Amino acid sequence: MDTNDNVLYHEELSSKRTQRLFLGLTILFLLLSIWRVKVNGMNGLAVFFLILSCLFLFYAVNYRTLIIRITSESLKLSFGIFQWTVPFDNIESCSIDEIPAFNKYGGAGIHFMFVEKRYRASFNFLEYPRLVIAFKNKVGPVRDISFSTRQPDEVLRIIREGISA
Repeated sequence: MDTNDNVLYHEELSSKRTQRLFLGLTILFLLLSIWRVKVNGMNGLAVFFLILSCLFLFYAVNYRTLIIRITSESLKLSFGIFQWTVPFDNIESCSIDEIPAFNKYGGAGIHFMFVEKRYRASFNFLEYPRLVIAFKNKVGPVRDISFSTRQPDEVLRIIREGISA
């Protein structure tokens, strides 16, 4: 584990808007499930609504806070139970993430998508700017990772210094 002396940057992001959306969808699908059970008994649609309610409850709990931690060796992104560590020696480049609106506003949390024929993992909230990191060597099928930050210029500077060291 990294010592506090080794931490170059630490940021925790959260989104009340995203949290409200996920909790609202949790309640909506729970109410639809209850309604469906009262009208027709427990059937496939009621189970489907209940599953969706549980899924959005998981989203509300898991995607509450994105933690960005940069040490002299790596960038670590944590979103609830999911973590991704990128060693500096596998970073080819880092830049502001400029992607089509459909991909950019396609949802909060962790997403996987193709951007310019490159498979990307994205750790994001919609209301913050994003950076994208291109890997020297793919991690599984993933060639890039993007993430939200309040301070893109500062994070960009630290990562660029880290990969040039």
